Amino acid sequence: MTVPSSRATVAKRPRACAVAPPDEEAFRALAGPRRRELLVHCYRMLGSLDDAEDAVQETMIKAWRGLPAFEGRSSLRAWLYRIATNVCLDALEHRSRRMLPSAIIGPADPAVPPAPDDPDMPWLQPFPDALLDVTDQDPFADPATALVRREHIELAFVAAIQYLTPRQRAVLLLREVLGWSAAETAAMLGTSSASVNSAMQRARATLDARTATAPAPPSGLEAELAAKYVRAWRDADVPALVALLKADATMAMPPTPSWYQGRDNIGIYLSHLFANPWGTGLRLVPTAANRQPALAVYTPDGKPFAIKVLTVHNGLISAITGFVSPHLFAAFGLRG
Repeated sequence: MTVPSSRATVAKRPRACAVAPPDEEAFRALAGPRRRELLVHCYRMLGSLDDAEDAVQETMIKAWRGLPAFEGRSSLRAWLYRIATNVCLDALEHRSRRMLPSAIIGPADPAVPPAPDDPDMPWLQPFPDALLDVTDQDPFADPATALVRREHIELAFVAAIQYLTPRQRAVLLLREVLGWSAAETAAMLGTSSASVNSAMQRARATLDARTATAPAPPSGLEAELAAKYVRAWRDADVPALVALLKADATMAMPPTPSWYQGRDNIGIYLSHLFANPWGTGLRLVPTAANRQPALAVYTPDGKPFAIKVLTVHNGLISAITGFVSPHLFAAFGLRG
C-alpha cells in the first residue's frame, strides 16, 4: 500500500466513522491534514526529526489499516494521537533518550581541537520552523489546534522532557501541551485517570527542576542579533561575535561531544577556527528552528554543513547549538 501524504486537495471531508476502508484519496483528506501536527508531537516525544518522520509514517499505516474499526467513540484527532503516541512509546522501548553534549560530559578546552564525532550517540535534532505552521496546502487543518506555542517546541523544552520516562513524557504532552483531560489521556494510554495524574505530577516536578521560564525576546530582537552574528562572522570579527554573547553562554556542535562554556572560551575556539582558511570560508544563511533564530552553515565549496540554532535571553545569545547534520537541510527547505 502507498501511504497517503498530507498534500491532497479535495472538495469535501469524508466521514470520520467510515465502516469500509476508504480509497487513497479519501484517506488523504481524512488523516492527511493532521500529519503536520502529528509530526510535531512525535518529534517532542522522540527528540529527533528523523525518528518522528518514521513514527508518523507508521501511524498513517496503522490508521489506514484500523479505520474500518474506528467507531467514532472519540474524535478522529484523538484517535490519531492515540496511535501516534503508542507508536512512539513502542519505539522508546528500544532507544536511548536524545541529548545534547552538556548532558554527558563537562565543557571542553577551547585551545585544543574538538573531540572526534560520535555518530552513535543519540543526539537531539532541531525542528524546522517551516514545518510548524499551517499552510494553504493543508485546507482542513484547524489553526487553533495546530498552533505550536514557542515554549513547547524550544530546544530547552525538548531537551528537558527527554529526561522524563516515556510514559511521563506522553502524559505531559497530552495533558499540558495538547490540552486533553486526564480521562481522555488515560483512554489514549490504556490506563487510569489516577495513574495519569500521578505521572503528571512527577513529570511536572522533573521538568520544573530542569527548565526556567523566560519571557520571549521582543519581536525583531532575535532577527537583529542573528543579522549581527552573520555580519561579524563574515568579517571573522571574533570580538564582535563575543559581544553578542552572554557571559555564561554555551556552544555545542553535535555529533562531537565537545562543547564550550563562557563567551571567553567560545571566543578562543572561534579564534582558532578563523585561523584556518576553511573556517573563514564557512558561509551562514538565516533560517529558523524550534521557534528560534537559526543559521544554515555551508562549507567553503558550498556544501551543507550544519544548522546552528541560537537561544536568546535578555538581549544576548545564551546558547549556540550547531547540529552538524547536512541531511536535515532538505527539511528546512534549504539548498542541499
